[in-house]
Amino acid sequence: SGKYKAVVTRFPPEPNGYLHFGHAKSICLNFGLAAEYGGRCHLRFDDTNPTKEEQEYVDAIKEAVRWLGFEWRPHEHYASDYFDRLYQFAQALIERGHAYVDSQSADELSANRGTLTEPGRDSAY
Repeated sequence: SGKYKAVVTRFPPEPNGYLHFGHAKSICLNFGLAAEYGGRCHLRFDDTNPTKEEQEYVDAIKEAVRWLGFEWRPHEHYASDYFDRLYQFAQALIERGHAYVDSQSADELSANRGTLTEPGRDSAY
């Protein structure tokens, strides 16, 4: 209808392991829609946990995307490249009252999360 100039999608894997079938579905959906409508798909690595991420997984993800028949260049991005900016956005949301910092410990978060058979508890926030 001309409302939008281009379709822009993204595939945001975390490079902390090899991809599985669900990732392939997402790759085909996002890259496929962009191609079908003359747009572009960004490959944006969500590399914000360096203790669990390795270059081996980045390379394997790129290889899988190519194997499925898609190309992303020059739209390759890494969240770590603009993490400071993301942090500033988060601070602004908190200052405006649109987000909060959850001060629960890891144990409290786990206890409140719930399971497949038991519902979780509402957050204090």
